[in-house]
Amino acid sequence: MDKKVVDLESRKSADLQWRKYVKTGLLFLVLIVLLMLLMASAFIVKEGEYKVIRQFGEVVDIKSEPGLAFKVPFIQSVSSLPKYQMTYNVSQAEINTKDKKRMIIDNYAIWKIDNPRQMISNARTVANAESRMEEFIYSIVRAELGQLNYEEIINDEKSSRGSLNDRVTEKVNELLTRDQYGITVTDVRTKRTDLPEENEKSVYTRMVSERETKAQEYLSTGDARKNKITAETDRKVREMLSKAEADAEIIRSEGEGEAAEIYNKAFSKDKEFYNLFRTLETYKKTIGEDTVIVIPSDSPYARILMGYTK
Repeated sequence: MDKKVVDLESRKSADLQWRKYVKTGLLFLVLIVLLMLLMASAFIVKEGEYKVIRQFGEVVDIKSEPGLAFKVPFIQSVSSLPKYQMTYNVSQAEINTKDKKRMIIDNYAIWKIDNPRQMISNARTVANAESRMEEFIYSIVRAELGQLNYEEIINDEKSSRGSLNDRVTEKVNELLTRDQYGITVTDVRTKRTDLPEENEKSVYTRMVSERETKAQEYLSTGDARKNKITAETDRKVREMLSKAEADAEIIRSEGEGEAAEIYNKAFSKDKEFYNLFRTLETYKKTIGEDTVIVIPSDSPYARILMGYTK
């Protein structure tokens, strides 16, 4: 075949094949662009978060329900805000009590965002919202504890704080609602109350003194009860001894009466023997080793001593 002859049929087939590839490529390109647009416009709202949709910096929508959501790609942007409760440690602060004493207070707060649109409008960021919340907490805690004496705050037995945390929480929420910050404080708690370093020693000494005074009160009360019990016991013992001695005297008297009666009955049977017995009894009591007796020689007493019994 002559080289100058063009095969129109084969050329037409090649053109069709090329056009087919071009159409397929364009189709894939369109699909890729659509997929990119879909990926750029779709986002997922997770549990426990808000999705804030902005257009040219302005908030146009807020998604709070979990699931798949969409935005206008390349025009709108999406940011997240926490929906769950958060803990914020309030900075330590020094306050003055009612009796002009200084102490350091350390608090923490449990809070959450309940109106993200207001929060963004008035606080802009979470950090700014926490900063405003901290200012309110410090102001109210300072005012509340400023109405109490130093002793009432540090001494649990004399403390009148009662529901201080509840009052602080309520008043902080009132201020946040007034200024429309879109956040709510669930709870404000005092972690600890410390003393300035220069006051710790004097307060510690006072606490020791109070405890020693309390211990002395307990000891005095114990001693008083001991003395009362001892006196009551001694009184009962004396009463028992007195009654026993009285009973013994009665028994002794009855015994002596019975003995005298027995003696009388026995001695009445032989009067001479009785006289002799009584005489001998007197000898026992009057005559000793060094006894000197001067009596008439014809007295019965002398006669018995000299052996004359008739």
